[in-house]
Amino acid sequence: MRNFQLTSFLFFLVFLTLSFSVSWGALSSILNVTPDGGDFISCVESTSDNFTAMSRLIYTPVNSSFLPLWEARVMILRFNKSSTPKPSIIVTPEDETQVRTILLCSKRYGYELRVRCGGHDFEGLSYTADVPFVMLDLNRMRSVDVDVGNRTAWVQGGAVLGELYYAISNKTNSLYFPAGLCSTVGVGGFLGGGGYGNLIRKYGTGADNVIDVRFMNVNGVILNRKSMGEDLFWAIRGGGASSFGIVLAWKLSLVSVPELVTVFFVTKTIEEGATEILHKYQYVVPSGDRDLSMRVTINSAFIGNSTSQTIKFMFQGLYLGKIDKLLSLMNKTLPELNLTREDCEEVTMAQSSIVFNGVPSDTPLEFLKSRVTSVPLNTKSKLDYVRTAIPKHGLRKIWTKMFETDVGAATLILHTFGGRNDEISETAIPYPHRAGVLYQFHQFVNFSDQASDTTPASLRRINWLRSFNDLIAPYVSRNPREAYSNYNDLDLGFEAGSYEQASVWGERYWKRHNFKKLISIKAITDPENFFRHPQSIPVFPTYLLEKRQWSSVKEPYSSL
Repeated sequence: MRNFQLTSFLFFLVFLTLSFSVSWGALSSILNVTPDGGDFISCVESTSDNFTAMSRLIYTPVNSSFLPLWEARVMILRFNKSSTPKPSIIVTPEDETQVRTILLCSKRYGYELRVRCGGHDFEGLSYTADVPFVMLDLNRMRSVDVDVGNRTAWVQGGAVLGELYYAISNKTNSLYFPAGLCSTVGVGGFLGGGGYGNLIRKYGTGADNVIDVRFMNVNGVILNRKSMGEDLFWAIRGGGASSFGIVLAWKLSLVSVPELVTVFFVTKTIEEGATEILHKYQYVVPSGDRDLSMRVTINSAFIGNSTSQTIKFMFQGLYLGKIDKLLSLMNKTLPELNLTREDCEEVTMAQSSIVFNGVPSDTPLEFLKSRVTSVPLNTKSKLDYVRTAIPKHGLRKIWTKMFETDVGAATLILHTFGGRNDEISETAIPYPHRAGVLYQFHQFVNFSDQASDTTPASLRRINWLRSFNDLIAPYVSRNPREAYSNYNDLDLGFEAGSYEQASVWGERYWKRHNFKKLISIKAITDPENFFRHPQSIPVFPTYLLEKRQWSSVKEPYSSL
């Protein structure tokens, strides 16, 4: 079946692309992968109960549907180009049995396996790799079952947040789920990394509100919370679920919300006192009423039709209550913003999710399940956490730096934390960015006006972003300087042959205690490091030697 021979030179090139933690057995399998995926397809044919049905779910580069299917969920557009390494095979399973077949055939013939849900992957790790890989696209497994009486929902791994919001709103306006602002983000990736949103100050992260799962381990065994044990259940909620296996479905605890909430938008410039407003915002909003969530979007802009520049601030808020109460609160908390009734609108929570996607509130709710993004993401990002308010002279230094790149090319987003998030231990789940975080500080540059991310202008913007990230180092968290695993950034480093190497990015995402615990759990659940990508939880020999006895589970599908 695998009748081609590799030259010594090809052997050397392939070896250099592999993680140091790949076992020799896994390496030899990868070297024997056939370029057309024929070995994988033969495996599926020989083991599937209904290959005729499953064959229509398998796509190789010779299929006319292969490229459109791959492109459909590449949400970060800088990866949507001919030079991006693509899968050897794409499979879109419809049920859990098919997922098991895909997993085990990938293992047998040495393919890496990447799982794609929504496609909002800042470094494209779910749909590109430099080695032969199978892309498991969960797009067909996206059912949402809402139980209003028990205040829960079962959500399959391929659903996006908008589909969850739509399903909840079809049954009630007094329950919701504390997830993100963008409706096209995949539920699986969002929860696997922790997940913040407008309700983090009231209810914590999305992962804090996961109460059970259906999870497939490396041997194809389906586990739930009880059968997997609390350690693994801890790890997959914020520790990067794709490092440990495949989450087939999540059971979520829904939270109470008013039937009407208030959204507001206020624009200010530095000439209108925005520096002073933002400086005060850092003190009063994170420590204030947890029913109020606010984020600030900051760009450079031209003043009118002139060539003079300013810095523009969009204050965007959600209040879990009605306008009158919000206005009273803001008059006491941040009167400098001068929030008026005309800036506000009362909507349902589902409508608020539509508004924060950049479309009018009267847009039909079906928009949430349309999987249409209103803003193409042709960007490169970085993220920090701010624990001490940036002084005014520091803010002015930031504005000066923003004038050094193309007008409108750079965006800063400050998202308020505090409230309930402060009360949750940084070790409760792997997501550690808790007590003391004032706000999350997202920085990105876009290439929307460029032919690609490699034009001279694009490269200048990327270099500017890196220098900006260096500039703000004194003003953000330290020891470690924190980052968010869902906003993965390969500039921080990738793959590793030692803990010291991995800690450069791992401790920024999860902090030391959590990162070491994740490594220990990985050594037990996936000791051969099958589930891997450049920033997955690594496997080191010392951790394999020290691994604890794992609860015995009968695994009837452990081999083909």
